[in-house]
Amino acid sequence: MNKRALWLLVFTPLLLLSAPVAGQNPAAPDRQEGEGPYDRLILRGATLIDGTGAPPFGPVDIVVEGDRIADIRSVGVPGVPIDPRRRPEATPGDREIDLEGHYVLPGFVDLHGHLAGPETPAEYILKLWMGHGITTSADPGSGNGIRWMLDHSERSDNNQITAPRLLPSVSFGQGQDGPIATPEQARAWVAEMADLGAHGIKFFGLRPDLMSAALDEAARRGLYTTMHHAQLNVAWMNVIDSARLGLTSMQHWYGLPEALFEDRVVQDYPLDYNYNDEQQRFGEAGRLWAQAAPPFSDRWNAVMNELLELDFTLVPTFHAYETTRDFMRMARAEWHEEYTLPSLWRFYQPNRTAHASYWFYWGTEEEVAWKRNYQLWMTFVNEFKNRGGRVAVGTDSGYSFNLYGFSFVREMELLREAGFHPLEVIRSATLLGAQSLGVADQVGTVEVGKMADFVVVDENPLANLKVLYGIGAVKLGADNQVRRVGGIKYTIKDGIVYDAKQLLADVRAMVRAAKDREGFEITQPGRGPYQ
Repeated sequence: MNKRALWLLVFTPLLLLSAPVAGQNPAAPDRQEGEGPYDRLILRGATLIDGTGAPPFGPVDIVVEGDRIADIRSVGVPGVPIDPRRRPEATPGDREIDLEGHYVLPGFVDLHGHLAGPETPAEYILKLWMGHGITTSADPGSGNGIRWMLDHSERSDNNQITAPRLLPSVSFGQGQDGPIATPEQARAWVAEMADLGAHGIKFFGLRPDLMSAALDEAARRGLYTTMHHAQLNVAWMNVIDSARLGLTSMQHWYGLPEALFEDRVVQDYPLDYNYNDEQQRFGEAGRLWAQAAPPFSDRWNAVMNELLELDFTLVPTFHAYETTRDFMRMARAEWHEEYTLPSLWRFYQPNRTAHASYWFYWGTEEEVAWKRNYQLWMTFVNEFKNRGGRVAVGTDSGYSFNLYGFSFVREMELLREAGFHPLEVIRSATLLGAQSLGVADQVGTVEVGKMADFVVVDENPLANLKVLYGIGAVKLGADNQVRRVGGIKYTIKDGIVYDAKQLLADVRAMVRAAKDREGFEITQPGRGPYQ
């Protein structure tokens, strides 16, 4: 079996409880990028979006000492020269960066970032993440093995690699020689993962007694918990069931419409349905929300209110399924040519034996069903937010034409489509993600005492989230010339200043080199090269 086929098997949800292929992906090299940390770094004159949901304010000067924020000082008002007496005074050896006209945000937090892929170097993924401002990433699954992930997490904490801080979870049962059949075995496995240093546990659904024992042990050990409510298990464990047992967050949307059923217990599967046929699996999933209780009905409200009472977190990963509603657009996203590795491009193509490559004959009917699915799904997520619920950003990139880094910005745009104000989008991408992971005392907002994690961009991201994309946004100037504007200028993590555009240039060079080695061209599915 070749490496790609083995990787597909490992990451197929049916087999996610199998032993991982530890170390399959090339490890990250030692850090060569970034300046600092400095004894004292002063960011001068920026407009601050602090991540709390507060409106922008500025100009501000932000003082960083080592890896911590030491001072945030409002130094004036827009359009009026700044009185130097209001500013923190620089001392010999301080590093100052003039950010007049720029916006500073907290570093982004991705709750579903897989540091894995078919023949995909860790450096490639990490630089795409950092180039898009992601300074904290939770890997739900640790596909290269929890020890591999913990090693990278430690190296990131010590800033030995160019990477976000990594908070790895491990898929329940991963690494077991045999099945977990008793509550005692479930507890013992969770305890073992806690002792190893895992940040959390990701579940795919279990028998209720096993789930209860595992969640209880995870809570006792202070572990973050999340779940992809897999369709093979959702009949006995939907979102309400698992939340009542102590699950703290969910990924995607599986299990939520099932919790909203009023006139059925299981999805209205066709009688010739086979879960292993992925077009059928995802095609029928696109008809699932229509089977749930309608928005604002008694059942719909009851489920939402109970999740709110349980302080539950939704991580919708809208972008992970976006190809279902517009295959042609996703397959032609403009970043693919320069940023998508040949191995990933091949993985994305229609393939009956690969996970999430279910474009066997994906047509208008499937896309229309999914567009309606999104309308109902987004209505629930937006109202959950409106009632005080926590909605965080996760991407699940690396599948279905969803590319690392770019997918985070697109997920932010989809929250905006769902009805979030841009400030609410930023809050979900920063503070609320950090809260869900239990690290909001360290990251997620720009506050004195927190880690010095920032995103710096020279356009207003509230007016146009597209300026956060690595390719920037198209803007027609007063001279009638088309230009690209934006793209994150600096990603700052632990007080270390990274040139985000250079990180993305490194990725482009990696992709060019891979294409040259293979004589590779991006091709249209079922046709020849794109022209």
